[in-house]
Amino acid sequence: MSEIEDGAELVRLSGAALGFDAGEPLWKDLDLTVRPGEFVAVLGANGSGKTTLLRCLLGLQPLSAGTISVLGKPPTDARREVGYVPQQRRFDPLTPVRARDLVGYGLDGHRWGLPALNRRQRRERVDAALAEVGASRFADAPASRLSGGQQQLLRIAQALACDPRLLLCDEPLLSLDLNHQREVSAVVDRRRREHDTGVVFVTHEINPILPYVDRVLYLAGGRFTIGPVDEVMTSETLTRLYSSPVDVFRVRDQLVVVGVPDHPVHAHGDPEPVEPAEQS
Repeated sequence: MSEIEDGAELVRLSGAALGFDAGEPLWKDLDLTVRPGEFVAVLGANGSGKTTLLRCLLGLQPLSAGTISVLGKPPTDARREVGYVPQQRRFDPLTPVRARDLVGYGLDGHRWGLPALNRRQRRERVDAALAEVGASRFADAPASRLSGGQQQLLRIAQALACDPRLLLCDEPLLSLDLNHQREVSAVVDRRRREHDTGVVFVTHEINPILPYVDRVLYLAGGRFTIGPVDEVMTSETLTRLYSSPVDVFRVRDQLVVVGVPDHPVHAHGDPEPVEPAEQS
């Protein structure tokens, strides 16, 4: 069982910083909490440190400064209670693994020695994870023959098989068509609502998850801003964050962002948080 109490934070970063060698830090002085059932989207340009943040939460990358806890523990001690959906990569066509076998790796792929579950228990957990993401219909199909969207549902089922309290998603919508983006997003949202699972969701495209997001962490060139979508995703806030003109338009239920640099723009001097503009 987790060491945190009900209602406490699943994630806590305090004064967190991450940099490599003598270069500009990816981010600095980052304070972030994620509570049970909260959906936090992480956005920013390539190279801004989004994936590296997930690596820190998984205990694969140490901070340069500050503190981090996951489920009230050091990240390395919390891994078995954390589900992780990696960036999508197509399977080799010759890979013989069935869909259900791939999901089963989420239960024991990291273990050595005797399995923690017997055969019946393992099958029940795998079947439940497949059903949760709507993948039961192709449970016995070769994973390599499935569509990109179906494979991504399997990766989510794999992450959910251990019944995690925290779900980390690294660009799970990448290379998916709009229908599959919506399907994957809805699956993640349903999980956090029904099981009170916290979600940290790295993405380049916020529109498919827009109905579900509670807060946005936006990283840009060593600076960041955190807040509700309506406060962060504005022309004023992103212009100040990038120190460059950025326009944000809302078209019906979609956000259109124009002017974001293709590469991170590093701030001069010490990076610092950018407060979202106050809404009138």
